[in-house]
Amino acid sequence: MATAVDNCEKLFAKNLPHLACVTAAIVGFGFVSLDRARADDTKNQILPVQTSTILKGDLNPYGVAFVPAGFPTGGATGVGDVLVSNFNAKSNVQGTGTTIVSVTPNGARSLFFNGTPPLGLTTALGALTKGFVIVGNLPTDKNGAPLQGSLIILDKNGNVVTTLTDAALLDGPWDLTIFEAGDLAQVFVSCVLNGTVTRLDLTVSPTGVTVRDMVEIASGYEFGLNTAALVVGPTGVAYDPQTDILYVASTDDNKIYGVPNAGSATSSSGTGAVIYQDNSHLHGPLGLVIAPNGHLISSQGDAINPDPAHQSEIVEFTKSGVFVSQFALDSTIGAAFGIAIEPGDTGVVDFAAVNDATNALSVFEFTEN
Repeated sequence: MATAVDNCEKLFAKNLPHLACVTAAIVGFGFVSLDRARADDTKNQILPVQTSTILKGDLNPYGVAFVPAGFPTGGATGVGDVLVSNFNAKSNVQGTGTTIVSVTPNGARSLFFNGTPPLGLTTALGALTKGFVIVGNLPTDKNGAPLQGSLIILDKNGNVVTTLTDAALLDGPWDLTIFEAGDLAQVFVSCVLNGTVTRLDLTVSPTGVTVRDMVEIASGYEFGLNTAALVVGPTGVAYDPQTDILYVASTDDNKIYGVPNAGSATSSSGTGAVIYQDNSHLHGPLGLVIAPNGHLISSQGDAINPDPAHQSEIVEFTKSGVFVSQFALDSTIGAAFGIAIEPGDTGVVDFAAVNDATNALSVFEFTEN
């Protein structure tokens, strides 16, 4: 099986510093189970329990991303901050949100981006170490029907650098994950309006981002309109560069898939293999991240297979499909959406989750065993 280093070299046909690829792949081990970390919220949350994401009136936070180490100073956000994208405007109409809020580790909020409608900023949100932020959008028309949308690349001050559109490859960018290796980056984007996943291969410098290629690497996930969630389809994506597998949370299928050769594929591998199927614990999986111990963590949106006894759950399970633990982000239905994870100092892992019922951000500080 190809390694992350192999993929980088083959894909871009150049010699990369091997340390860059290897370092990006190593995230540590011994992640404490979610239910144990939840036992004492007052000690484990590094931000206030309810840090509001409402700054300019926008509601319904969807995307959440940590600003990574190495991000340039002097901008509208900085290393350690958490970015949150909003899907609704203050009218609370879905697919009309235009803002990204930046939250510092002490809970201070500022406006990072305020775009021009029509926009509806989605869970597709991530930051590049050289000072750029990528956000997806899926606006709605006057009748509330979803439109194609695009990916927007912003600089460190929240200014638009470029907007990427493609009717087939970026049809409703719903979530994304980023893998970086030196001046190269791969962005995996789930497309909710056609049930596919696209990989963007980028060259990144301190002054700009160049798209080298866009490839559909996965397809065939169920998708469609939904009265509770507007649309459902492939959402959370989490990439393991050591195995070159992309994990996909397919909301409408109520399953987690693993797509092989994700970093090097030149065509679609279909849905990939089912990694986790569990109607007792999966309730329309949305956000998806890989914990330092290799476990997968997914937020449950409750639009599919709802369970009144287990609403807005955050679920941890192994890549071999074994349930580990869960906790409820909120007691109401449909509150959990975007999640993010960031290894911090030795023995510490930061885990962020947005609550789109209360329009709030929580960041938990988990300790490793």
